[in-house]
Amino acid sequence: MKAMTTISILTAALLSSCSQREVPAAASLTRAVHTSSMEKDTITFGSGCFWCTEAIFQQVEGVLRVVSGYSGGHVPNPTYEQVCDKNTGHAEVCQLVYDPAKVSVDELLEVFWQTHDPTTLDRQGNDVGPQYRSVIFYHTEEQRLKSERYREELNRSNAFGKPVVTAVEPFRNFYAAEDYHQDYYRNNRSQPYCYFVIRPKLEKFEKVFRDRRRKSEE
Repeated sequence: MKAMTTISILTAALLSSCSQREVPAAASLTRAVHTSSMEKDTITFGSGCFWCTEAIFQQVEGVLRVVSGYSGGHVPNPTYEQVCDKNTGHAEVCQLVYDPAKVSVDELLEVFWQTHDPTTLDRQGNDVGPQYRSVIFYHTEEQRLKSERYREELNRSNAFGKPVVTAVEPFRNFYAAEDYHQDYYRNNRSQPYCYFVIRPKLEKFEKVFRDRRRKSEE
């Protein structure tokens, strides 16, 4: 429980505001999620299989949209099969559109770090490969500063008993995954992976983040 306690303390400590300067994209987006309203922001998380990441963040109050996809690679418009071949450089990610008035970057980072293992390089449980790496693709300077500071404090406090290997990288591209990957848990609850892998993660989230759960469908 040390990691949970440390992360909660860090969240409170990181509430100081940072600038909101946008980080320019280094490449044009295809099949990407766009946000134009100043009342919305976007961040992209990789924490293993995107089915798990999606299911968790769909439950967070203030998260308006979650899209599973691929980021951080060099192949345009990759398919799931190409990413699984481990040659495209992409990570399985979820891109979150959220309302900063309802959920802060700090709170999203707390959920991110408490719902996967950030100490295993290119692996989450039985899912092995660079596409399952722990990574934060930041869209703003605030996200970069808070992600790096949070990671540094987790390592300084030895919160997980091992070094946190989560990469913090500028957002450059995002390709939405195939339709059958979207809303995967909601549409496949009885599938073995959903029942034995995703469901326990959701139960942990519901227990630890009871006060952050979505109050109603948006």
